Amino acid sequence: MAAARIRSIGTAVPPTVIEQSAARDVFAAQPGLGRLGERLVRTSFDQSGIQTRHTVLTELEASAQPEGPAVFYDRSSRLLLDPGTGLRNDLYAAVTSELVVEAARSALAEVPDLAASDITHVVTVSCTGFFAPGPDFVLVKELGLRHDVARQHIGFMGCQGAFPGLRLADAFCAADPDAVVLVVCVELCTLHVRSSSTTDQIVANSVFADGAAAAVVTGRPGPAASPALRIDRLRSRLLPEGEQAMAWTIGDHGFEMVLSTYVPKLIDGSIGELVGGFAADLDLASSRWAVHPGGRDILDRVQSRLGLDDEAMAPSRSVLRRFGNMSSATVMFILADLLHAGGEVDRPVIAMAFGPGLSVELGALTLEAARTGAAVGAAAVEGAAVDGVPAA
Repeated sequence: MAAARIRSIGTAVPPTVIEQSAARDVFAAQPGLGRLGERLVRTSFDQSGIQTRHTVLTELEASAQPEGPAVFYDRSSRLLLDPGTGLRNDLYAAVTSELVVEAARSALAEVPDLAASDITHVVTVSCTGFFAPGPDFVLVKELGLRHDVARQHIGFMGCQGAFPGLRLADAFCAADPDAVVLVVCVELCTLHVRSSSTTDQIVANSVFADGAAAAVVTGRPGPAASPALRIDRLRSRLLPEGEQAMAWTIGDHGFEMVLSTYVPKLIDGSIGELVGGFAADLDLASSRWAVHPGGRDILDRVQSRLGLDDEAMAPSRSVLRRFGNMSSATVMFILADLLHAGGEVDRPVIAMAFGPGLSVELGALTLEAARTGAAVGAAAVEGAAVDGVPAA
């Protein structure tokens, strides 16, 4: 039985880019913050490790020309506005539909041996909005997928959501050797920013961003020398003591984030044991890493606790710097960079993300060049072990 492989990852972001320094000045200028609140805003934004983020809030773009009444940001008064959840979700439905299709088409373009008609399963992941028929239906319609494609949506899992999506894709491939699974993560986190003097909301305002990523996952052999990320194992672990430290609820004026400053400390206290048990058979120092950048402090603590060098953390810090925290899509952006960079093959990749609960998701993958169908068949005939599973 061939292991499931991520054959390609395509990404998409809204065209509006905001500089972190400009966003900082907007949030710091809001009334009611007080001197302490303004200082906290400036500190959070300046120490975030972020330079630019993408957002669906076009009114925040410096050169934006107002069309109609302001909804999220009034440029004349420089005030952040507070629309209701319904209006925010309407924008989510409109923009999400565009981004998932763009990311999916990008992913499919990277696997010329597969077509949209080969897709057997669609898994969508999101926690920043809802609509039905949802993004899974949009993908079927816009990509021209078969109408009998199996669809599954994973909702409200937070920044860890890509891992349940990949775990489901891995299970589909194990059950059906011909399965080709399209996994799409899409998050519009900036829809839920608002002016606030609370630490949780200020931190959320300083790090969250918008984006989508799509992966093609299959057990089918690919062309010779085409890159792939083999899924070796995935594991989930709950840290119940962090149940109140990270949460995501629905309010009347958008979704409300609880992101305690205690989260990095929780991760710091447990990540060494978790990774040590999960990857005991791997050389951590020589592995490549895809660590979800929930914030710069989290990356710093993971690096310090695991004794990783700057090169190991460079992909995660690069995505944080260029895109911010796009919730579930972020770790897929990091994996996309690793996949596209190529280089030394058969090198372990350790991925991780954190979500409400507090939960920790871990993945062990291998960056490799896919073998041809003939090579796989020959190995089976000779009784060799293919992907760690002895041939029958």
